[in-house]
Amino acid sequence: MDRAARIGQLGDVAEVMLGYVENKTTFQGEGTLKVPSASYCDEDVYKKEIDLVFKKLPLMLAFTAEMPNPGDYKAMEAVGMPVLITRDKDGTVRAFLNVCSHRGAPVAEEGYGNCPRFTCKYHAWTFGRDGKLIGISERQTFGDVDKSERGLRQLACEERAGMIFVCLDPEGSFDLDAYFRGYLGDFEDLGFKDWHYVGNRTIHGANWKIAFDGYLEGYHFQSLHPETIFPRTPSNTMHYEGFGPSMRIGFPQHEIKDLLKDVSREKWGTRENYGYDFVRILFPNVSIFVAPEITQVAQLFPGPTPDKNRTVLNYLCREAPKTPEEEEKLQGMATFFRDVTYEEDYVIGMEIQKGLESGAHEELIFGKNERGNQYFHEWLNWYLAEDPSAPEPQM
Repeated sequence: MDRAARIGQLGDVAEVMLGYVENKTTFQGEGTLKVPSASYCDEDVYKKEIDLVFKKLPLMLAFTAEMPNPGDYKAMEAVGMPVLITRDKDGTVRAFLNVCSHRGAPVAEEGYGNCPRFTCKYHAWTFGRDGKLIGISERQTFGDVDKSERGLRQLACEERAGMIFVCLDPEGSFDLDAYFRGYLGDFEDLGFKDWHYVGNRTIHGANWKIAFDGYLEGYHFQSLHPETIFPRTPSNTMHYEGFGPSMRIGFPQHEIKDLLKDVSREKWGTRENYGYDFVRILFPNVSIFVAPEITQVAQLFPGPTPDKNRTVLNYLCREAPKTPEEEEKLQGMATFFRDVTYEEDYVIGMEIQKGLESGAHEELIFGKNERGNQYFHEWLNWYLAEDPSAPEPQM
């Protein structure tokens, strides 16, 4: 599908959302869905999610905007795995396990940098940006080593539409086109690869699915966000589209009718943030909200135990700030978004965690109006079942 066709499709979605607001209705599934409370608390479920989902599927771990230049790198932890992402002098992006092949120490400190090579601080073995072992300290006393066999362990990695995807399984691979089924065109249309990286904030909360469930519906807007989200966006009014296991969620604004009335119908698909908003979900753990001045991208990672998650909130904007005042304003907006996400969503998530662990109810129930949550859990269960012959969930 080309850009014009995608804009036309978004225009159709805008028309549907306008109907929701006028008729006070929303997208609905066929019925309710029950999910065991134990799935948010159980150690075995937690381990299966890490092994069969987080270590097997392509995870969006970095942005082009974070490391745009030759020699740039990002070192991070993802579900306990030390990852090093590098950009070579020809622009190629690669990913490795950040583990020296001598004695297992990291070859780069967590964070960002730019360098031609990586030197392990333990014994000073040196590796190139391509992961090859290029130097062994005091080699004459160490003994024979075939350097070609002692490079960093490479991970499947691909840069697309301004995002860098990595598989954490050293034996793994992926096909992004088959996985996202055209969805990456959305980000190409946004020009994501040319955006400016503002920075990030890290917050911690309950089980990763409790936190992620909150990104998937607007049923709670009036009760939980009466002063921040609800004044702009009506509660319980959502539209869902599936792209494989990923989703695009549309939220019409209260004033969608007025904001679209003076715009020709063929341009309705260009009115994001001016009549409606989208939350873009990249399965299994990324939520992207594009706002007019700043964009928040949440990466949710299971914590060290089932009852915890670590969420990295990344912030990007279309153009780099031109003055210190503009930079200060962006940082202030990033902090405001962080505070709203933590104080209004993650705090109640930790209360939910205690409630589920109490054994008060054996299961949770997602309504027909919470189709995005249903779809997410259906796909998660599909991957955990390890049965490729089973039919895929459909929106």
